[in-house]
Amino acid sequence: MVPVQANVEYFFRLLYELVFGAFASMSYEAFTALAAKVWLWITFVGYAFSVAGLFVVVYATIRLFELRKREEEFYSTLILAPEAAGGMHPRWEHIETLLAGGSPSEWRQAIIEADIMLDDVLAKRGYAGDGVGEKLMSADREGFATLQNAWEGHKVRNLIAHQGSAFNLSETLAQRTLAHYGAVFREFKVI
Repeated sequence: MVPVQANVEYFFRLLYELVFGAFASMSYEAFTALAAKVWLWITFVGYAFSVAGLFVVVYATIRLFELRKREEEFYSTLILAPEAAGGMHPRWEHIETLLAGGSPSEWRQAIIEADIMLDDVLAKRGYAGDGVGEKLMSADREGFATLQNAWEGHKVRNLIAHQGSAFNLSETLAQRTLAHYGAVFREFKVI
């Protein structure tokens, strides 16, 4: 069987005749008038898309600032001192409720929640870093008496995060870990 080959030269010739054949019978003045009309439409459509794009950018920017304002209002009220809240911190109460649950999955969740709360507390106290580990590395023992407790709690949290349900978490270890977090929160007067 003979392979079929595409005749590329033929297609280019058709394209050439289409373009130059249509304009060959046209005078120079008629061609420039047609080109001017086409350019006018291209310009008009370009301006219309530009104006629409500008409205989209302005609208998205306004919505972004509104969203950031709402996030700031929402997240700035997460950590309250017990005196201001009128009792125990609600996040810590939730963590203790999880610890009181009888399953290791609830204990894991309590430790992870406590680590998230620690991250928020450290951020509010001005410690720099992307995560809890970096913030604890930037801390000094003089301004942070329970620094070792924070490290002990964070180590267990890392084991849970990396091993998941394969990590054998006992109730005693969960209680001890949350006691470490509790000591840090009491030092910073969060609970």
